Amino acid sequence: MGALIVTYKTHPESADENERLVADVFAELNATCPAGIRYAAFRLDDCVSFVHVAMLDDDLPNPLAASAAFAAFQRDLAGRCAVAPLPVGARLVGSYGIAED
Repeated sequence: MGALIVTYKTHPESADENERLVADVFAELNATCPAGIRYAAFRLDDCVSFVHVAMLDDDLPNPLAASAAFAAFQRDLAGRCAVAPLPVGARLVGSYGIAED
């Protein structure tokens, strides 16, 4: 299971809209319960920075690729961002209560 961490900063006036769009993605994931993904998103205390952590099963297609809510989130992401998203691959070293099987 590979991990992807994405960080970015929104414009202050776009941060609440971005949070709403992220919440829509999680509402869809909770409604459809797709296999092969563990996903978390955080809004940092500066109120404009976001961190997304996705752990994807290597043997299954990425369910976000078929997500209408994720497509809506991505649609004007560049326009909402003051600092563009920076995706970085990662390898899980350990976790407690977050990435349990």
